[in-house]
Amino acid sequence: MRKLFVAIPLTLLLLSPFTRTAKTWGFYAHKKINRMAVFTLPPELISFYKAHINYISEHAVDADKRRYAVKNEAAKHYIDIDHYGTSPFDSVPVNWKDAIKKFSEDSLRAYGILPWHISTMCYRLQQSFVNQNLQSILKNSADIGHYIADACVPLHTTMNYNGQYTNQKGIHGFWESRIPELSADGYSYWTGRATYVERPIDMAWKLIKSSHMAVDSVLQFEALLNQKFKSDQKYSFESRGRQTVKVYSKNYSLQYEKMLNGMIEKRMRLAIKHIGNIWYTAWVNAGKPNLKSLNTQSYPKEEGAPTDSSSAVNNPHLKGHLD
Repeated sequence: MRKLFVAIPLTLLLLSPFTRTAKTWGFYAHKKINRMAVFTLPPELISFYKAHINYISEHAVDADKRRYAVKNEAAKHYIDIDHYGTSPFDSVPVNWKDAIKKFSEDSLRAYGILPWHISTMCYRLQQSFVNQNLQSILKNSADIGHYIADACVPLHTTMNYNGQYTNQKGIHGFWESRIPELSADGYSYWTGRATYVERPIDMAWKLIKSSHMAVDSVLQFEALLNQKFKSDQKYSFESRGRQTVKVYSKNYSLQYEKMLNGMIEKRMRLAIKHIGNIWYTAWVNAGKPNLKSLNTQSYPKEEGAPTDSSSAVNNPHLKGHLD
């Protein structure tokens, strides 16, 4: 397992060794992804989600904040699929029960449980709709958006999650924080309308596989670019509030993004589309409840999302829904 450290500012993470407790996708990108996912929804849902779009966006980062306080939270954000050999997608069972039988729960948790937790969250959101609980719907919608976005990040699928084995420490924050910070306002976020997902667990694994296929490009292109830049050209200093921090230079960042051929923009769009798909799927599976009556319920407290550290992988009443 990775060592756990106390929270540190995102700006300091851009060039620091990434830990599994570090903020992922950058707070800006997670919030943007959740916000844009609202606009994928059909008429029956979009009015409800638009009414609460600020909450859905602001609380897109709650799952990362819980990493510092909730046991077992970190493992829900990644899966080191390359730990399982040269053909990991053939080796690791899709369903949780089968995976436990083959590898044991402790081993699975040690290398991440992201795809299974996405399936858990889909069922949890479905139950929130069934129960017509506004607070629970909004919390679980924001959280599942976070985990799906994490599944669209290539470096969330490898043991070399920060280039620590290839002399590229800092690449994690570079890919998912620095570049979106510079470029995301100019991205296109049109994805089309949300569609129903027959098996969320299969969707989650498809995202993981597509992300993992991009790992080599993420690492190799940065290694090639690094050979062309001197240190004083690769890095620069910027003022962030009262701090002056060392960051990847704008020129280096934009050159890397160009080499990636729009990968980060495409992965953000992929996250947006699949978040909308899962919100819609959970609502359909709940029987398409009318959400207008929820307007009379109390709005969630602004200081943070409701605490719910449980997981289907710990809850015997939900374990079957991982299959």
